[in-house]
Amino acid sequence: MFPRPLYQLPDNYQTGAAPLPSGGSVALRRIASHPLSRAVRGHSTLLTSMLMFGLIVASSGLLLMIERGILAEVKTPPPRGDLVWRTQSRVTGETAELERHILQDIRNRTLSTICAQKNMPHSVWQLAANQRRTLLKHILVNDKYRFLYCYVPKVACSNWKRLLKVLDGSLQSTDVKLKMDHKSDLVFLADLSAEEVRYRLQHYFKFMFVREPMERLLSAYRNKFGEIKEYQRRYGVEIVRRYRKQAGSSAGDDVTFPEFLHYLLDEDPEKMNEHWMPIYNLCQPCALTYDFIGSYERLREDASHVLHTVRAPPFIQFPERQTWYKPVTKQSQDYFLCNTPKGLIRDLLPKYIMDFSLFAYPLPNITSEYCRQ
Repeated sequence: MFPRPLYQLPDNYQTGAAPLPSGGSVALRRIASHPLSRAVRGHSTLLTSMLMFGLIVASSGLLLMIERGILAEVKTPPPRGDLVWRTQSRVTGETAELERHILQDIRNRTLSTICAQKNMPHSVWQLAANQRRTLLKHILVNDKYRFLYCYVPKVACSNWKRLLKVLDGSLQSTDVKLKMDHKSDLVFLADLSAEEVRYRLQHYFKFMFVREPMERLLSAYRNKFGEIKEYQRRYGVEIVRRYRKQAGSSAGDDVTFPEFLHYLLDEDPEKMNEHWMPIYNLCQPCALTYDFIGSYERLREDASHVLHTVRAPPFIQFPERQTWYKPVTKQSQDYFLCNTPKGLIRDLLPKYIMDFSLFAYPLPNITSEYCRQ
């Protein structure tokens, strides 16, 4: 029998809204090496550590390393803004710019290495019909500013949709406190003809945003099974029936995090609900060359870059996070993962390995030593 739902943290467990770290998956653009890269020689320690991480992620032995539980010990640089980083590097405008380009370059190389494999799709039209259908249903079109946005649920996509409506003139302001309608006044690539799709794929600016995979799953779990009756009835009741030894009577609102992960383990990634479908399956970054891949960890900076790139009016800004939103903090994520059977997490990682590897997120550290801290 699993313990109580893990979205119900102990009363004495702090879940305050910590500010979003500025590190993590830094925005990725397919651009030529920046001149600042010549200054890398002065930052050999940082570069060596990051290149080692990039090579490990791209290597064919990745899943073996997961099985052996050793990848979590790979040292990755602390996020920019971390006290250690500030102390060691004394970040200035130039070093911050250097850091951004180093991280971009590593992610570019990782993406290029993995996507260059012969068995990977190299265009949207090489995808199986169901894969292409999923992709086109998740790409939003803005003809006025000529861009395509592949939305990923639980990666600020509601605010992006709200912003798209403002850009199109169907919504007056991003600050409107109305329930988000995820379909009306939005144009999806799937709504267009094949010829129209080809033209926009070739000529429009294309971008997407990513998030650390386990954090995204945890956010989906807490939101859907802790707050949304529809998900509790549609998925929660069935999850309890399948994975609880003594299910009894359940309204689906008491699903535990381990039960949720068991459910994901048995699901086909290509048939999952979009809120926990791997980002790779949603946006197919090997089949479609994105001009910019931003990250949830640098949401405000990366969103500003996108708006500047598409030449949006300067008075249109990315929306502030809703006051009612309860973010997943590092502290709460550690609590969930450390209270989940380690074997279950290890078994699940291969289903999300493309998200970890393509976007260069380190695998979660669930060692006993770390969890005792």
